[in-house]
Amino acid sequence: MLKIICKPLLPIVMALGLTGITTVAAQAAPLTQQSFQQVLQEERSWAGLTTRTLKVGDIEWTYSEGGDKAKPTVMLVHGLSGSRDNWNRVARYLTPYYHVIIPDLPAHGDTKVPAEFDLQIPNMVEALRRFTEAASINKNLNVAGHSLGGAVAGLYSAQYFFDVQSLLLIDSAGVFKSTQSPYLKDPTLLRDIVVTKPGDFDKLMKIAMYNPPFIPSALKQEQEKVMIAQADNTRKVIEQLIKLYGYYTPETFALAARAIEAPTLIIWGKQDKIIDVNVVPELKGLIKNAQEPVILPNVGHTPILEAEQLVIQKYLPFLQKAVATPNPFAGSAP
Repeated sequence: MLKIICKPLLPIVMALGLTGITTVAAQAAPLTQQSFQQVLQEERSWAGLTTRTLKVGDIEWTYSEGGDKAKPTVMLVHGLSGSRDNWNRVARYLTPYYHVIIPDLPAHGDTKVPAEFDLQIPNMVEALRRFTEAASINKNLNVAGHSLGGAVAGLYSAQYFFDVQSLLLIDSAGVFKSTQSPYLKDPTLLRDIVVTKPGDFDKLMKIAMYNPPFIPSALKQEQEKVMIAQADNTRKVIEQLIKLYGYYTPETFALAARAIEAPTLIIWGKQDKIIDVNVVPELKGLIKNAQEPVILPNVGHTPILEAEQLVIQKYLPFLQKAVATPNPFAGSAP
């Protein structure tokens, strides 16, 4: 039997992304995968979210949805090896004011794709576009992305600028000239942070978070099992990233970034070890409507869990202004 003993939520890392989880204590019986899923469901409910599914072509999407459908839509995109639950702590502050959609990306979380599905970022963006069309949320969309999800959100915003109202990038992946990160200079190192065996989860937390929290061992073990089960898909995505870094250059990345028209807010953890803060001025210089970036001290790669209240304090006023500003490209779709 599980007992919810406190809120707000306790973060759990998932590779370059994370999952936030309600703080729990296992009493009597050990934590099972079924009760672990119940904990996740409790957290989604606390954030004002419910689970939905939608089949689009050969992809069976699973996503969280919350808020009033009559209000502007915000779509939140998670990072590598993460899931929709990465965003629960942020979504809690959005659902009272906005319609919120958080999909599990292809081959992540509970979204199912064929074994041969192309996991390169451009194909994920195209699949995400088909999802937004099928869900009827493709117009006047406010897009936010964390880590790898930032690269997906950025490319989506560049390609579909006539439908994107605003963009939020949090510790976003990209091909940068100014990076000092070993993981960006040599993306093959990403292979070393895949959780494939017991103990890898602790190692990952120390890399992804500046000040990792205490997590009850039963909860940690179940999360680690989930990540080990997803390791093959994580490897596939990483191999595609390695290929991408092999043929994309900072110049080709810049072309895509310069095509972003939407007002853009950039938020970064100052102590990010995976995508270092040195790239922020470069990214801001590429995006024509980028606001002054927000740098969060004593925060690592995961501000959406390490400092979600600081993220929301900056994002809500930005979002309010963005949705009130007409998109000059609306209605100009090719």
